[in-house]
Amino acid sequence: MSTLKIAIQKSGRLNEESIQILKDCGISIDNGNDQLKAEATNFPLEVLFLRNSDIPQYLIDGVVDAAIVGDNLLVEKGKGIQIAQKLGFSKCKVSVAVPKAFEYNSIKDLNGLRIATSYPNTVTDYFNSFGLSVDIHQISGSVEIAPNIGLADAIVDIVSSGSTLFKNNLKEVEIILKSEAVLAVSPKINPENQKLIDTLKFRIESVLRARKSRYILMNIPNDKIEEVGKILPVLRSLTVLPLAQEGWSSVHSVIDKDTFWDVIDKLKDVGAEGILVCPIEKMVL
Repeated sequence: MSTLKIAIQKSGRLNEESIQILKDCGISIDNGNDQLKAEATNFPLEVLFLRNSDIPQYLIDGVVDAAIVGDNLLVEKGKGIQIAQKLGFSKCKVSVAVPKAFEYNSIKDLNGLRIATSYPNTVTDYFNSFGLSVDIHQISGSVEIAPNIGLADAIVDIVSSGSTLFKNNLKEVEIILKSEAVLAVSPKINPENQKLIDTLKFRIESVLRARKSRYILMNIPNDKIEEVGKILPVLRSLTVLPLAQEGWSSVHSVIDKDTFWDVIDKLKDVGAEGILVCPIEKMVL
């Protein structure tokens, strides 16, 4: 039987969230400390723990069949690699930042200046799209310090909360791209392992759908059930169970987590009582 080889970052937040989503998909991984390779015990899958910047080349060469990686890295090093599924975590931006004292009006203000970055290809493509040229200083790690030590006039780097920029007296002036973790697939994957990717993608979709939803049940007067159905359109149809009290029913459905409180207010306005809301582990449609 074929085994799917998947690469993930060997340390850091992306590593932890990648392992978690695989576990939420029912895949048990026996990974000890400092292990560079681990096998799943209940799915034909082998995980390789790699340096993040090396993963795109492993995909291109077909050394691994798939990877969980930030799509910003694919823009930089893995153009043409297929994204099978966006995963919704490890969100960040690749942004242009300048010293706070820099009088910035538009991207043209950086023409001909020195840019420190770990993303030379992304920076080149971005400035070329405006017909501009910059002097790129490629460095890895501690990019934010470059303007303070006179190495560069500006930087291009990953921005999450913006706190690192603030600490280094920098301000974000342009967003080049928004990134999140994705399930990426090697262009050299064989048909048998592509079927395993499809199975994994199906499980991931069920997990992500559940993370965005909540199960809700409430008591509703029978003459208000139709109104409730218009408020809760997430599933094909409400589940309606009669209560012992005549004229009332228990209604079950699913709501979107992001609109939770607005929906609750609307349900209370039409007479819903005893509203219970629960997390959902998996959601298969």
